[in-house]
Amino acid sequence: MLIILTALFVTALSCPLIFRALKRNGFYVVAVVPAVGFIWLLTRMPAVLSADNSLANGAPNAPPSVQMEWIPGLNIALNFRMDSLAATILLLILGVGALVLFYCARYFKNDDPQIGGFAAKMVAFAGAMTGLVTADDIIIMFIFWEITSVLSYLLIGFSQALITARRSAMNALIITTLGGLVMLAGILMLGAAAGSYQLSEILASADALVAMGTFTDVAVALIIVGAISKSALVPFHFWLPGAMAAPTPVSAYLHAAAMVKAGVYLIARLAPGFAETALWAPMTVGIGILTMLIGGYRALKQYDLKLILAFGTVSQLGFIIAVFGFGTHEAAFAALAMTLAHGLFKATLFLSVGIIDHNTGTRDIRKLTGLGRVMPILATTTGIAAASMAGVPLLFGFVAKEAVYEAALHLDTGWSLAALIGILLGAALTMAYSLRFFFGAFGVKKKKLPALQCKAPTLIFLAPLLVLSAATLFLGLYPQLVEPLAIHWSAAQGGPGKMHLLPFAGFNAALGLSAISVGLGLCFFWLRHRTDTGAPLRRMITSAEEIYRMSVNVLDKAAIWITGRTQRGSLSFYLGVILVVVLVIPLAIALTVYTPWPTNWIIADHPAQLLIGAVIIAGAVVAITAPKRFMAVLMVSVTGYGMVAIFALQGAPDLALTQLLVETIVLVSFVLALRALPKRLWVGLTKIKWGRAILAISLALMVVYIAIAMMAARTEARISLAWPDLAYYDGFGKNIVNVALVDMRVWDTFGEITVLSAAATGVASLIFAGRSFGNRVRAHHVAPGSIDAGSEAIGTKDSKETELRIARRFASSSNQDWLMAGNTLVAERRSIIFEVVTRLMFHTVLIMSVYTLLTGHNTPGGGFAGGLIAGLALTIRYLAGGRVELSESMRIAPGMLIGGGIALAGLAGIVPLLLGDGIFTTYALEFWFFGEHKFVSSTIFDIGVYLVVLGLVQDVLRSLGSEIDSLSEGRSPVDRHDEIQSSRTGVGR
Repeated sequence: MLIILTALFVTALSCPLIFRALKRNGFYVVAVVPAVGFIWLLTRMPAVLSADNSLANGAPNAPPSVQMEWIPGLNIALNFRMDSLAATILLLILGVGALVLFYCARYFKNDDPQIGGFAAKMVAFAGAMTGLVTADDIIIMFIFWEITSVLSYLLIGFSQALITARRSAMNALIITTLGGLVMLAGILMLGAAAGSYQLSEILASADALVAMGTFTDVAVALIIVGAISKSALVPFHFWLPGAMAAPTPVSAYLHAAAMVKAGVYLIARLAPGFAETALWAPMTVGIGILTMLIGGYRALKQYDLKLILAFGTVSQLGFIIAVFGFGTHEAAFAALAMTLAHGLFKATLFLSVGIIDHNTGTRDIRKLTGLGRVMPILATTTGIAAASMAGVPLLFGFVAKEAVYEAALHLDTGWSLAALIGILLGAALTMAYSLRFFFGAFGVKKKKLPALQCKAPTLIFLAPLLVLSAATLFLGLYPQLVEPLAIHWSAAQGGPGKMHLLPFAGFNAALGLSAISVGLGLCFFWLRHRTDTGAPLRRMITSAEEIYRMSVNVLDKAAIWITGRTQRGSLSFYLGVILVVVLVIPLAIALTVYTPWPTNWIIADHPAQLLIGAVIIAGAVVAITAPKRFMAVLMVSVTGYGMVAIFALQGAPDLALTQLLVETIVLVSFVLALRALPKRLWVGLTKIKWGRAILAISLALMVVYIAIAMMAARTEARISLAWPDLAYYDGFGKNIVNVALVDMRVWDTFGEITVLSAAATGVASLIFAGRSFGNRVRAHHVAPGSIDAGSEAIGTKDSKETELRIARRFASSSNQDWLMAGNTLVAERRSIIFEVVTRLMFHTVLIMSVYTLLTGHNTPGGGFAGGLIAGLALTIRYLAGGRVELSESMRIAPGMLIGGGIALAGLAGIVPLLLGDGIFTTYALEFWFFGEHKFVSSTIFDIGVYLVVLGLVQDVLRSLGSEIDSLSEGRSPVDRHDEIQSSRTGVGR
């Protein structure tokens, strides 16, 4: 199953390339992957049906499973398990998924540029659903759960130009994500109580958990909230009809066969263990039947074919969840059969709507007439699916509904009769809206409507519908093919008992209930004419959708009010708010608990520390009193370099080196940014604002107080005492700091480089965001065709190439081999001494950076320090030659470096999983090459860090350096050429 899961995601990544070559025919290629997965699943059925669902993974007769360590410290593992429930849902995910992708090849236009991305999301969704239903670790299941929400959002909002699509996508994302967060709380509670996050182990200990009472009741209720939000039950039901703004294949797959089945799957998964909890029946059976009735009634009032099916889907999902909620083995048997039947007939119906809309241009039943004559094959396949949904005999929907009636008749609870009546009325409404859908689409209207200009769909367009309707008909006649799956799953709830899926079970109570529901449905369909006036529905109470919109509006207004009073555009105000929070909360905690105080004070370990401390204090004082920004920045750097000296004296060369490099890069960044700011500061000794001064001094005293208290509060041995051995024997390195970063605390480092990348991208985006507008304004003052203004002002690729081409032409007349772009600088900005020093140092610094990277595992350095050193080399070259020289010296875009570095770091963590070890496991390879050497696999991660840091520095130089240069310059190529010639000949100096 792991191969199928991987294949789906790899195919998703490959979709842009596939569709670039094959256009819409690429859907045929990608449909092969889920189709092969479906065939593989059929071959695994004997192993699934012969296993015992109640056994834990690893037992001799347990269901097929895959187990891989991931985060052992959090007790989270990549465990996947294929039991009869997962296999049944996978039949829909893979089988219907393959057919829907096949259908897309004729649904979309051949020249649609978006179909590659659309296919990638669809295939990735199939992969996410596959992971969701097979994951035995509930945390992994939740991760896939949230992935489906994100992909659903992207697919619903496929038509980005339509505000309805964007709004519907956002509604679906907010509701399902909110439900997911609530569910996460329940998952964590349940996992903590069970002592495991493995679903099989949680269900095995269900009796003990249920005995805990209220705690487990609340945890299960929170999980159910997530399930019903995903499956669009009341009060979250309104997002699903809104999601019909998505293309029809999305509706057929996500909202009929796959995504909305996630909630059904979760209820079915938990039912064997937690059906006896206090809130289970009210939340599953009660809300399920209420949803069934509301959805069925609303479907009878729709004129859009997709909306009829959408509200019908809401109704059917409530029906299925209510039956699973019964908690008996007969109910599990019937509900699983109903789940499979629903996926078949509802996918067929949605695809038929897609063909109608594609060929006629409308889905309004008031405008459709006589399609049955024009499209007889489509009418036949759709009729089979609609009849199955309505519960007409000899179809699979009828067989499954008969099993549901049998399960309801065997209930022995106080609410059994109410549940039976609710299901009966819901089934009648299903019959009514099935008739409304079919005759609305294919019937001949009494009104004389203009003939629709359309043609019959091609056979290849109809092929998926033919397969699905044939399966519905065939399984209605031979339900024994899927009966073993339902029986096998029902055994998990005390079955199997005497349960069968039969085309005709004889004249019994269930058949009588079917007849009643059909009769009531015909009456509802006939009576619809008395209320079907076209007027909007009148409601006595506020609908759930209106409550949702009012809540969102209140949040929006509150956000605007808060933003207007806090986002003032004042950096000092923002900083003040942050510092007040940092001051008040920790200080309040520190003052309300017992705080020990040290008895032994050490002022300094070395006399030099006193001198360095005095320098740091002096730098800080001068920084806040400096009249100019440049002086203030230099003094701030003095405090940073003072910390470098402190680290060095304390025996921390690695920290000293890193601090030195960071401080240097930060200083350069500040100096570059200062060019866009006024020179002078408003702060002086006579303009001190005492409120800010008190806040700053209080914060400093609080930090010192907490630091002293923390050191005095230590009662246990430092964990760092064990780090030397851990670094050497487990991380295979002598540099504790580097080993900690790339091995022992590798997750922290991976998160940090990701955050740094996002921050650098944000800063660069802010710099470049105003480029188009600002340069258009500046273009009025610059001669057309200017290197830095006219052509580059509009941000075209040709302007960049033109500038580099001119720079190379200017440089070609000189005899130097590199640092060519220095000749593009004006005379007053060139420094011959600096250019000579740069030529001497550049390559040496680069070699030093690589050396620092490769030896950092055992000596001071590593990827972070090495990347900073390489960045300093680029900085030197930029300062010597300008922005064109920076482009010449580094042809790889910073985004490529950052993305490649993160990808390489991630790959270093994933490869051990493929080898059967935990993520980010470190390996050591010893070899002989003119001496004994050792290569540690975490070096690959360190190289990724090196690339990320180098890309970050380049991004800083490009945004704060090159871009500000570009915005500040306003000379034409002729002026630039004259300046360069003057600098070469000495004229004008």
